[in-house]
Amino acid sequence: MSVYRNLQETHLNRARASLRQALSWYGYLRKSGQLSSNPELVGLVKPELEALNATLNKLDSNVIRIAVFGLVSRGKSAVLNALLGDKILQTGPLNGVTQWPRSVRWQPGGKVLVELIDTPGLDEIEGESRADMAREVVHQADLILFVVSGDITRTEYQALLELRRSQKPLILVFNKIDLYPDTDQGAIYQNLQQLGAGHHEAKPLLPDEIVMVAAEPAAMEVRVEWPDGRVSYEWETPPPQVDELKETILNILNREGRSLLALNALIQARDAEAAIAQKTIDLREKEAEEIIWQFTKYKALAVMLNPIAFLDILGGTVADLALIRALARLYGLPMTSYEAGKIFKTILFSSGGLLLGELGSSFLLGLGKSTAAITSGDNPSNITAFAGSAIAQAGIAGYGAYSVGKAAQVYLEKGCTWGQLGASSVIQEILSQVDQNTILYRLRQELGIKY
Repeated sequence: MSVYRNLQETHLNRARASLRQALSWYGYLRKSGQLSSNPELVGLVKPELEALNATLNKLDSNVIRIAVFGLVSRGKSAVLNALLGDKILQTGPLNGVTQWPRSVRWQPGGKVLVELIDTPGLDEIEGESRADMAREVVHQADLILFVVSGDITRTEYQALLELRRSQKPLILVFNKIDLYPDTDQGAIYQNLQQLGAGHHEAKPLLPDEIVMVAAEPAAMEVRVEWPDGRVSYEWETPPPQVDELKETILNILNREGRSLLALNALIQARDAEAAIAQKTIDLREKEAEEIIWQFTKYKALAVMLNPIAFLDILGGTVADLALIRALARLYGLPMTSYEAGKIFKTILFSSGGLLLGELGSSFLLGLGKSTAAITSGDNPSNITAFAGSAIAQAGIAGYGAYSVGKAAQVYLEKGCTWGQLGASSVIQEILSQVDQNTILYRLRQELGIKY
């Protein structure tokens, strides 16, 4: 277990470093005046900055949040009560007993501190507000329990797919097994193994991903024989059968609990940073468009007037790098010449050959333009050739600059969480290190990460 413990600590430290880097950068923007000079932007990104701070504080507290979901009457509250060993959460025969999320602290084994979150049924009335509530709980959860009480219905399957898309590890809990004969339990379990995976091509659920319980077994009539020979019949309620679920949760928490914490914190940080980037880009769209057109005109003019082919390519590349850095400064994103060069290279090779074609065409036209310029003294008609090549080359260069600018906008928005210690980079790093026997391994498969 020491190997798992060391790996979990590494993941936790990497997540802390990633969040601190993000917060330090936005703190730098505030001190440098880039944020304070735009009060509207400060107000827009305040919720995301508060979310980053809250996420870092949650990491330091080491509290793991486990949220339970399911349709009405599946026994969600009963499952949590059975785990707690006390009827803390209200249960009853009527649908919709749980009207809002409620959390309870649980310390299984006396070591790990867990926050159990009970939620309303996913198919209850006031669907839109309940859906928003569910999304917020999912966002905060480190691990999800999805409770069913038999074969999965179409509504349950759709809810399960939605939860799978949240990129959170999930345990499928088959409750009320006391209502089924052993043969039916086995058949339903096998069906749940495949359907619970989320789609037909996925591997069936592992033992840690599906557990059978009877959280609140139905009362049974038992025969009582008295010493005097009398016989009577009484109703008795069997104790809850949740030991397997409790053991499964403890195994997961001991093996990868801190990695779950780290991963969820990074997912929240990634979403917050992406939202900040999107809001910044939307707010400064007009300014960005002006910068792109300004660089487009300057690059086209410089290329048109320059008679030396090699300098066309060099100058055009420098202009594109300067454009990328200008956009990064406008958006308040960190950017060095080296990072701008990496973005340019990414744009260059992901453009389907468009920019490579621009460079090739520019060089060929530049050679023609240079030849025309050199020989223009001997043959005045070469001046016309020079002008034609220059105008054509300027058009291609201008189009290239505009393409780089628009591509850089997309990259700066989507790529804000990549790079050294970026949230997306550390997420990928953590998932690359998970063992096949862990519950996180399915998440790695669902994200399509291959190593």
